[in-house]
Amino acid sequence: MYPSPEHTWRPGARTFYWCSAIAVMLIWLTPIFLLLNTALKSNEQINAEQGAKFTIPAPLLPEGFWVLLGNPAFWSSMVYSFLVVLPVVCVAVSFATLAGYVLAKHKFLGRTWLFAIFVAGNFVPFQVLTFPVLRMMQDLGFGDWSPYNTLWALILFHGAFQTGFCVFFMRNFIAALPTELIEAARMEGANEFQVFWNVILPLLRPALAALGLLIFTFVWNDFYWSLVLTQGDLMLVPTQLVNLASGQWQNRWNVMAGGAIIVALPPLIFFFFLQRQFVAGLTLGARKG
Repeated sequence: MYPSPEHTWRPGARTFYWCSAIAVMLIWLTPIFLLLNTALKSNEQINAEQGAKFTIPAPLLPEGFWVLLGNPAFWSSMVYSFLVVLPVVCVAVSFATLAGYVLAKHKFLGRTWLFAIFVAGNFVPFQVLTFPVLRMMQDLGFGDWSPYNTLWALILFHGAFQTGFCVFFMRNFIAALPTELIEAARMEGANEFQVFWNVILPLLRPALAALGLLIFTFVWNDFYWSLVLTQGDLMLVPTQLVNLASGQWQNRWNVMAGGAIIVALPPLIFFFFLQRQFVAGLTLGARKG
């Protein structure tokens, strides 16, 4: 059963729906309003209030934002976060698209077991991997070079760890595509690469956008592995923000509130640019039956 369109509902049901939606939206936005309210106050005003309150800042003082944006360590961590996130998204999504196509549209011995391995990896608690991954990053390398405490450690780990989820995601999308399209392309003389590039890949744009946005958000918000595999200035921006909060910005609540807002902006901006493809990707394959 599928819900009927909203314009066909009774007036009472429509009113209840919109009131519920607005109430949920306000509850969800309350922490964001509180962060913005705190970021626009001076630290003296916050301490005088003895806690977070919905008092309007008087006057509006973006002191927290200016202090944060003037800190070189924060800007460096922002750049490092992009240098980790973008390669991870490209590598994980690219490998997952190729693997998903093979697992969905090619029959070979052990295909089900191989797909099960990718799926099973998503159920492993990441805390269990702490010491093996840490030791591997310390021992891995060539000569005196080791990926530990470099951006390569985060790129290698996240690229490998996120690939399992990406393969699961892409395989299910590709499996829903009509096999007749592939057979028709082969009958026209197209080889496997041409079938994938000219037939499959154009149909996957919504799925690629949705998956890229999810992986971008997952890796951008990483705190744990940045703390384990890097130190000092190489930490990603969420970890660096906490590191600065326990140091030079201790008890500077307006600075920390402004930092939380700035750190949340890149995934949000990315989503607004790709929101149409993201929604289409999440609903691809959903058919009324």
